Amino acid sequence: MNKVILIGNVGADPQVKYLDQGVCVAQLRLATTERGYTLQNGTQVPERTEWHNCVFWRKQAEVVEKYVHKGDKLYVEGKIQTRDYTDRQGIARKSIDIVVENMELLSPKSTGASVPQQTAPEQPETPSAVTPAENDGKYPF
Repeated sequence: MNKVILIGNVGADPQVKYLDQGVCVAQLRLATTERGYTLQNGTQVPERTEWHNCVFWRKQAEVVEKYVHKGDKLYVEGKIQTRDYTDRQGIARKSIDIVVENMELLSPKSTGASVPQQTAPEQPETPSAVTPAENDGKYPF
């Protein structure tokens, strides 16, 4: 089973693109933090922050575009997906993404805006089918 559940803070405003035939895709970086603690022998274990690359497709991407901003707290469920690509300098790279299937906005609503708290899971387009080099930079980011 490939299932990921994260609660964290958005590191920057989402990057949103519209691909062929109007398919919306959004990407954001989500920071999750494990609290620091002290061991019984007095050793301090520091706080640790992990950054996750989250990818949203179609309607969820449109919700992210409208309502998600830097600093917002999000709950996301999805799956881990790796993809290999060649960057613009010709260097082979690997990306580890969280393809989001379900999300919930945990930050308080801004005044006057109607924010949907949860979006229904949907079948995300399989991003591994297209690499950045094959799609002239149109695929996610």
